[in-house]
Amino acid sequence: MTMAESNTPGAALRDQFGRSIEYLRISVTDRCNFRCLYCMPESGLQWLPKSDILSYEEIAEVVRQLAPLGLRRLRITGGEPTIRPQIHELVRMLRAVGEITDIALSTNGVRLPQLAPLLREAGLDRVNMSVDSLRAERIAEIARRNLAFDPVTSALAAEHAGLGPIKLNMVVMRGINDDEIEDMARLTLEHPWHVRFIELMPVGDMRALTWSHVLPSDELLARLAAIAPLQPSDGPPRGNGPAAYYQWPDARGTIGVITPMTHTYCASCNRVRLTADGRLRTCLFGDHEVDLREPLRAGERLEPHFRRALAEKPKEHELLQMKVGGLRALSQVGG
Repeated sequence: MTMAESNTPGAALRDQFGRSIEYLRISVTDRCNFRCLYCMPESGLQWLPKSDILSYEEIAEVVRQLAPLGLRRLRITGGEPTIRPQIHELVRMLRAVGEITDIALSTNGVRLPQLAPLLREAGLDRVNMSVDSLRAERIAEIARRNLAFDPVTSALAAEHAGLGPIKLNMVVMRGINDDEIEDMARLTLEHPWHVRFIELMPVGDMRALTWSHVLPSDELLARLAAIAPLQPSDGPPRGNGPAAYYQWPDARGTIGVITPMTHTYCASCNRVRLTADGRLRTCLFGDHEVDLREPLRAGERLEPHFRRALAEKPKEHELLQMKVGGLRALSQVGG
């Protein structure tokens, strides 16, 4: 398909490099009940005014307009999406869009024991949980908030509600939590969960975390292979992510690695991001954004704006050069 063909009304959504875009990450809030070391300054940020944040009805309208063009998969993110009231009602609205085949949620898991049944009943398919430690005191140190919750209990609540596959994401920081990677991986022996280790991305105001804190995935996998042989997983769990998956013999779950620092995966990128204030961001670590909020509130069709954004989507991110488009914190764009 040529770019001219891909930009005709009704054509499939493709960027200037021919990548098919079918996955939208939707940030519903810039706020969070954590202040994780790698994600947000301890003092927080200057929060968006409420009037700037898209309503649930506006988010659903964006999806309704883009779904006929090829949008199929959604992920609800934040900040922390579960702190926005009645988040299950947004799930219900999105589930009503016929073309959408998959709705996921990224969360720190604190509120899952209460919300998981509501979210599942509303139509949520699955969850990703951020789990940077299994130790209560270390969770509080990394999150810089002590909310006294157990991530395993939250994951079990999601599993019992029928939200699956369950993915647990650990941002690995050398000298801070890398001594727990073996314990995290061992969760896959007893549970049908997918533990994914993410290379630290030092950006914005979190640059106190530097390359010295990055644990390359090759080193991490070598440590886990020393416990028992690792084999490539027969098939990755359902989802949209860039992880490579492995498995210990007889394990119920898998071990994944996500490698933005040492092995980029931009060539297969199929995603764009909608920020909480209605900007379409075409690369997490770029500076290219297109405003959808004002056209939406003016009653304009969004397709031309979306296609313009895709025509300008960069070939690859510039994280390694630390060019992050003024991004102060990952929480601003939903990670």
